[in-house]
Parts: sequence; C-alpha cells; structure tokens
Amino acid sequence: MSGTSEGPAPAADLIRPAVTESNGEASPRVSGEASPRVSPPEDGPPGSVFSAAGPYGSAFSVAPLAMAVVDRDGLVVSANDTFGALLGKPGAALTGRVAADLMDLKADARTWHGYREVLGGRQAKLSCTRRVKHPDGHVLWVQVTAAPLPAAEHGVLLSLTDISARRELQARLRHLEMHDPVTRLPNRTLFFERLSAALEAESYERGGTGRIGLCYLDLDGFKAVNDTLGHRVGDRLLAAVAERLTRCADEAGLTRATAPLVARLGGDEFALLVEDSTGTDQLADLAESVLKALQAPFDLSGQRLSLSASIGVVERQAAGTTATGLMQAADTTLYWAKADGKSRWTLFDPERNAHRMTRQALASTLRPAIERGEFTLEYQPLVAMENGRLRGVEALVRWNHPQFGMLTPNRFIGLAEEDGSIVQLGRWVLVTACRQARRWQLDHPDEPPIFVSVNVAVRQVWDSDLVADVAEVLAETGLAPRLLQLELTESAVMGSAGRPLQALQALSDMGVQIAIDDFGTGYSNLAYLSRLPVSVLKLDGSFVRGFQYEGEGVPPNPADEVIVEAMIQLAHRLGLSVTAECVETSPQAARLRRIGCDTGQGWLYSRPVAPDRISELLGTKACNQA
Repeated sequence: MSGTSEGPAPAADLIRPAVTESNGEASPRVSGEASPRVSPPEDGPPGSVFSAAGPYGSAFSVAPLAMAVVDRDGLVVSANDTFGALLGKPGAALTGRVAADLMDLKADARTWHGYREVLGGRQAKLSCTRRVKHPDGHVLWVQVTAAPLPAAEHGVLLSLTDISARRELQARLRHLEMHDPVTRLPNRTLFFERLSAALEAESYERGGTGRIGLCYLDLDGFKAVNDTLGHRVGDRLLAAVAERLTRCADEAGLTRATAPLVARLGGDEFALLVEDSTGTDQLADLAESVLKALQAPFDLSGQRLSLSASIGVVERQAAGTTATGLMQAADTTLYWAKADGKSRWTLFDPERNAHRMTRQALASTLRPAIERGEFTLEYQPLVAMENGRLRGVEALVRWNHPQFGMLTPNRFIGLAEEDGSIVQLGRWVLVTACRQARRWQLDHPDEPPIFVSVNVAVRQVWDSDLVADVAEVLAETGLAPRLLQLELTESAVMGSAGRPLQALQALSDMGVQIAIDDFGTGYSNLAYLSRLPVSVLKLDGSFVRGFQYEGEGVPPNPADEVIVEAMIQLAHRLGLSVTAECVETSPQAARLRRIGCDTGQGWLYSRPVAPDRISELLGTKACNQA
C-alpha cells in the first residue's frame, strides 16, 4: 500500500498537494508490530475510548460521512460502513487494524509526525489528501482529517471525504489553463513551469547530462495566411504544424528517456525544450528534422499551403542558466535566423551576441554622447591628381567612447540613422567642419582656400530643414558656399524626388557643391544623373583597387581601366569632376591621372588626421609620389 502525505502538520491543519496511493488493505496488529504507543493524558482515566455503542452510536453508524475511531495506539476501535465502503471493506472488518496503514500516513516523515502529534494530544488537528486505490481497481481522492475526541474518550476521530470529483474538475481546469486550445500543445505557462523546474539545481544534480537545449521557432510568412485566408484556416494550419512538431519530438525521444517538450508560446511561435541534452549536435539534428518536416505542403480541405520556419537554437549547461536568460538567447538567435534569410536554423553565438549587446549599449548612449561632446572630427586630404596639391578634405567623425575607445563611423552611423540622432550629430559635424575650414582659411591667407566635404544622411533631409541649417552655418562661420561640399550616397541620391530633390537643388543654387559618394555601387541611373544638381562623382574604392598592379604577380583586368575611364569621360561630358577613393599606391595614382581623374583620396596621400596636421600640408605637395 502506498500513499501521499501532505507534509508536516502545523499547529492546526496540514494540507499539502502531495500524492500517494493506498489500496485499502491493512493487516491487524500482531505481536511485535511497531505502533505509535503513547501514554494517555494525565487528566483522564486510562482505557476510556469512544464506543459505537454509546448514545451517539446509531448516528455514527449511519452517518454519510466516513468516520472511524482510533485509540491512542493508532488502532481502529470502530468504523462506520461509509468509512469501510471507501476502502472496500465492511466497517466492522476494519476493527483492530492500524489506521495509519489504511491511509498510508507513514508515507512521508512530516505527515507521520503530525499524525503522532494528534494521537499524543499535542496537536489539535491533521488534514491531508490521499489517493486511494479501491480493491475493485478504481482510484479515488479522499481528504483525511484526524482530530482528538474529548479528553474523557482518549481517542482520535478519523474522517474521510471523497473529493474525487473535485480533483477531477481541478485537473481538467488545470489542463485547460496549461494547454493551447488551438493546437492542444502545452502553452506558455506550462512551458515556463517545465523550463524553470528543469533549471532547478536538484533537477540536474541528481543525474543526467546537466545540460539543456531549446529550439525556438517562428513560422515564416504566417501572417499572410491569416490576412488572405482568414483566421480559421490559420488555426487549422497551426494545428497541423503542431502535429508535425510533435512527431519530430517523438522520433527524437525514441532513444532517450523523455521526448522534447513541444509548446506553443503564442501566435506562430513554438518551442521544443530538450532536458538533459547531449550537446549542440543533438539540437542541430532536431532543428534539421523540424525544417524538413515543415517543407512538405499542408493540405487543408482543398487549400494547399506551403510554409517554412526560422529556428533559433540554444544549448548550454543548466547550472548558472536562468529561464529569462535562455529565452533571451533563443529570441536573439531566432532574429538572426530571420535576418540571415529565413527558412533556416541558427546556433547561438556568444561573440555575435556580445557585438549585439555592444550595439545596444552604443544606441542607448548616442544622444547623451553628443551632448557630452564625446565626438571629434578627423580630416582626410583630397588631392589634385595633376600636381599632388591639397584641394580639400573630407570630415570624418569619430566617437571617443569612454568604455569602447575611439570608434569609427561604421560602428555608430547606422544606429544614429535608425534612432534619428543622425540629425543632431550631422548638424554638429556640419558646424564643426565649416568652422575648421574657415579657421584654415584665416590662418593661411596666402594659400588657395581648401573646401571641406561633409557626409549627409538622407534622414537629415527628411527630418530637418537641411537648406536652412546649411545657410545658417555658413552665415555663422563666414565660410563661402563654394568651399562646402555635401556628400550623399548614390543609393540615396538616385531616385530622389519631392523634398530631397528640392533640397539638393536649393543647396546647389546656393553655391554648395553636391557629391555622390560610392558611385558605381548603387542604381547607376545615368539618365537620371543628368537631371540632378550634382557637381562631383566619387568613384567607389572597389573600382580603384583594380589599379594596384605594380609589375609583379597577376596583371590587372583591362576591363577595370576601361570601365573607370568610361565613367570619368561620361562625368566630364556632364560637367562633373571625379574623385577616386582608396588610392593606395603610386601606380594607381599614375594610371588614374593618365585617364583624366581629377582628385584622389586615400592612404597614399594621408590617413584621416587631426586639424593641425592639415595645416602642415597646406602649401606643400600632399604626396611626392603622386
């Protein structure tokens, strides 16, 4: 016989949802059997125990509540037929039996201790729940209550209440609460309950691998199904997906103690939790099987649908892992899988995650950093190809981050464009660069003034009045409009219409030079180029790198020079000047000069430098090799 104690009794009741079983069988006391024999209280005569023959005997016998009287030794003195019916025996047949054995009150130390305290008169009451197995095979739940009789009786009254219907209802309600009505899978609540339990120390310390794995998946394009075919079809598709995921989990669990838990976390998101995982290979195989299972089309009453899934895979030691941390890692990895092209699984990468965290840290401190003055400008020379003299400079912003050191624009410009802080940062760059260009002009009055080129993001045109900002800055600094060049990427300029095009035209009419940066890598809509107010093309470095041949190794592809020469000639025909980026060798410079390139920029002449270094270059050849 087995049973479940509800834990140690407090001062009054003891109710705990532990589960044990009893088959209703118990043997009579025999000589030598241990029992909780205790001395009767000093205030009552020994041997006086309630008898069913007393004045309340008839009521006791016919009462609908199952009751039994137990003496201080724990033996049944009398039991009514209702009590016996619950245990599958006539009430009279239970006389002399050990009551604790009938309900298996010895199943755990806490309940056994509480019961003995009641027998000894040191505790007022004990309540616990038992799962009892009837001799005919059915199982029922009973609420067991033990309470002392009046002192004169020197006994304990046991009462049993059949709570099977209530427990069944509770179980059904819990199942509904813990399962998704569409797919019948465990829902988010049950999933996190299981996940939290798996991450408790006692779960992985008692055996197994001590590791845990998670496949977190999202259906690609599921929203389109709901939007076009309706939620009814969408729900049926989710149920069909759940069946396939369950099949994958069952197959994965054939060689293991338990199969992965499949849960629907909401919407079109599912999770497969692997406890005691054996490593990333196991999770990778599971993810592959899921992707393969979802590839076959779904037939839903005449509707033939195809879909795919993106899966984030995480596998790690359970020790030190939290449910929140595991889900954050899985969510991040799922995002990577979608960003990498969907219909694939991606394994969590700590280095990639560290980069993402760094990116988030930078994004959160961008605006305050502008206000704190953490940004600075360096300037890279733009050199005339014909004589090597300094013609202008490009202003390049740097972030002197207190934690990550000096950061180049590729680390934060994209973030600034995303959150809109590029407008504030761009205006600071414009003011600082124009002020510096004017300072060089005043400090070197005998030298031809150099222009300054400033990069402008399209969002600056849309989210601010760029024309008014430029006019205000030029007026404030005293810099001539012709000495300011604004650079926009080819993809940003090509196809410009409405406000952006009007802004570019107004700036050009003002006298400001407009340059297309990275020309040749974007749309290259040459017909549209002729109608834009552009004055300079900056050839992307990918074209110039083909000019690095210096007489050894593999000779350059002649097509590179033909293409660059054609672009230069076209630009000149349109009245535009051409700047070549990434000029790194003298042969490159010589070839570019020979085919008519106007200006060069690159490490052959100078890396980006501080303003005082530009002052030293004024009046000299920026690069003798050129």
